[in-house]
Amino acid sequence: MPRQNISSGTPWETLYGYSRAVRIGNVVEVAGTVAADENGKVVGANAYEQAKFIFTKIEKALAEAGASLQDVVRTRMFLTDVAFIDEVGRAHGEVFRDIRPTSTALQISALINPEMLVEIEVTAYLKP
Repeated sequence: MPRQNISSGTPWETLYGYSRAVRIGNVVEVAGTVAADENGKVVGANAYEQAKFIFTKIEKALAEAGASLQDVVRTRMFLTDVAFIDEVGRAHGEVFRDIRPTSTALQISALINPEMLVEIEVTAYLKP
C-alpha cells in the first residue's frame, strides 16, 4: 500500500524527522499535535483555546489525507495538569459529541514548551 506523509509545516517535523499525519491504506494516524502555528508560536491562552486550535490542525491534516473528523475512531489527550480536563473535554465534546470515538486523557509532566497545556493525537479509519 502506498504511504502518504502529511506535514503541517511546523519546524519540529523536519528537525525531528516526523510527519503530522501518515496514511497507509484505510488508516490515518495523526501525530501528537500541540497549539503551535507554522512558526512554532503557541496559540491560545488556556487549555480550551489550545484544544480548539489543535482540533482545527488535526482536521486539516485529516482532510489532506482524504479523511474527516467523522472518520476518527480514537483520540488521545495529554494534559500538563489534570485540572484542564473540563476545558479540553468541552472542546473535544464540541468536535466529537455525535462521532464519539474512543478516548484517553492522561496527565503528563511537561510538553516541549511550558506555554503548551495540551497535546492531542488521533487515529482515523476510512471505509474501504
